[in-house]
Amino acid sequence: MHRWLMAISFCALAACGDSVTNTDSHDFPASEGWSIAPEGDLNRFFECLEDQGAAIVSAHRGGPYPGYPENAVETMAALMADIPAIMEVDVATSSDGALYLMHDDTLERTTTGEGPADGLSWGEISQLTLEDNDGRKTGFTPTYFAAALRWAEGRTILQIDFKRTTRYEDVVAEIKSQDAEDRVILIASSTASAAKLHDLLPGAMISLSLDTQSELNRAVAAGVSDDRLLGFTGTEDPRPRLFSILNGRDVEVIFGTLGGRDSIDNDIARSGYEALYADIAAQGADIIATDRPREAYAALNAAGRAPKAGECGVSKRIPS
Repeated sequence: MHRWLMAISFCALAACGDSVTNTDSHDFPASEGWSIAPEGDLNRFFECLEDQGAAIVSAHRGGPYPGYPENAVETMAALMADIPAIMEVDVATSSDGALYLMHDDTLERTTTGEGPADGLSWGEISQLTLEDNDGRKTGFTPTYFAAALRWAEGRTILQIDFKRTTRYEDVVAEIKSQDAEDRVILIASSTASAAKLHDLLPGAMISLSLDTQSELNRAVAAGVSDDRLLGFTGTEDPRPRLFSILNGRDVEVIFGTLGGRDSIDNDIARSGYEALYADIAAQGADIIATDRPREAYAALNAAGRAPKAGECGVSKRIPS
């Protein structure tokens, strides 16, 4: 368990090749539950939340849970029925150049397929069945990236992680084709990657790991303006001083509670100290990247730090 949590809990207890066609068959019924549809610049959306003292959840790999697999539009839709959340997804590329949602380099863990994630054509991948994190088959098939982007319009913000098989240019081309620049966050692996993504899509927000003010300065010197950046500040202990520095430069703060067995998410689940999510927000985190999005939202809401319906482009539709 993280030492600081232990102390608290004890004390407080398509962009693809020309030969590929979009064979997506997902239907997009009228949305019920929550939606996030910022008007105009995405940075203003985060500033609005910050003015309210609110933090928002980013659902790692789209918020999988029993019966619902990671990186699937159906899983994201089920989550948005319950809470407002940003959706972090991973984009891989098939052997014939199709972009689709997949985290791993191989297909075995999350689908009924085998072999490299880029070893089959989209036609073959689209026939596979997705499995949940317990290895159970679901009724869902892999999601075409263009379909996920189309589904997200008027519903949520996609935070896009690029897998090793995937070219920035291909993803950006699809984003441009759907005029989605103001509703995506692009995850950069380095300052150089951030600069390249900014050149390709200047209006998009870019998530970059930032541990110091010097790293932020290097990113700005590379051509990425402060108001286009979100700073991912790691998954260890929150650092309020760093959070304050970034917020003072108009850089939204992402803090990750996600991870493996020793993650803060798992520490919270074991300790029962759910209020820690709100404590992290109170220290200056604007976005909490988590494997427990429902629980994180509940804690934020209980502390009055969750986004409110009717404000900042966040709304809730009650089923009739």
